[in-house]
Amino acid sequence: MEKASIAQLKNHLSAYLRKVRAGQPLLVCDREVPIARIDRIESSGAEADRLALLAAEGITRPPARPLTAADLESMLPRPLPRAAAILEALREERADDR
Repeated sequence: MEKASIAQLKNHLSAYLRKVRAGQPLLVCDREVPIARIDRIESSGAEADRLALLAAEGITRPPARPLTAADLESMLPRPLPRAAAILEALREERADDR
């Protein structure tokens, strides 16, 4: 397996990705410490097999339950207050500083 530092990967990304596309995995190192491995993704529909393999190896795990619309909504940022309320608060703050 070929190794590359972060700087090498950054400077020669296209060349490394060509090698990965050809099937050669790449080990990315930060100061000689391995931090990531880049592997080719099979386009033959084997993604489910890959996920099953990763789960069997203990690298990933399936979700405890599927996400619902309510779960996704709870992850969204809360809406900001009305613009008029923000302007009024700013005016009050400026008036207090005088």
